Amino acid sequence: MILFEGLTEAVRLLIGLNPGVMEITLRTLQVSGIATLVSVAIGIPAGTFLALRQFFGRRIVVGLMNFGMGLPPVVVGLVTWLCLTRYGPLGFLNILYSPTAMIIAQAVIASPIVAGLTLAAVQSVDPKLRLQMLALGATTVQYLLLLLWEARLGIFAAVIAGFGRVIGEVGASMMVGGNLLGYTRLLSTATVLEISKGNFELATALSLILLGLSICIMALLSYLQQHGKELRS
Repeated sequence: MILFEGLTEAVRLLIGLNPGVMEITLRTLQVSGIATLVSVAIGIPAGTFLALRQFFGRRIVVGLMNFGMGLPPVVVGLVTWLCLTRYGPLGFLNILYSPTAMIIAQAVIASPIVAGLTLAAVQSVDPKLRLQMLALGATTVQYLLLLLWEARLGIFAAVIAGFGRVIGEVGASMMVGGNLLGYTRLLSTATVLEISKGNFELATALSLILLGLSICIMALLSYLQQHGKELRS
């Protein structure tokens, strides 16, 4: 049975600390982790701004953001590739087929998700509580910090959703990263490669390692989210 053989292979690779697998795993964490942080740095301020400000064209911006939450990764990869290719507008950066390009593509995928869920989380805070903060003389910075603290459960959900979207992403990563051994190969892209080569046991092992990695990180983020809920209560 391929699944059982893949599980056995995964255990063997992990116990033996296979250098190739460890390198790919660490690079997966690095690329997806940094991409998630970038999306958080973009998405949380953007979502908060849209939740608190009314301006001409706001509905259009929110609509575009919601559309971005469902962007096909392959389309993001193609647009990123066109921007970073030698003759593209950002070709002078010379970062195509590098981890940096993969981080950019993954951040583009995750940012609308983080922004959209942050928007919903901030809007869900009781308006009376917002007025109470201002009535008590809170400064703008204090008001924003308290507001984000009240919305922290939803914001944690935004971070979890953003990371979950990029950790196993394949299409955009392969298009802008090239799946180069020892440089841009991730667990997800390595799995696709091994399947194309017919190495189903190794592909299953890599996918199980990716699954285990995702579960561990999601469990940690969920724990932090629920711990925040306990502090709130």
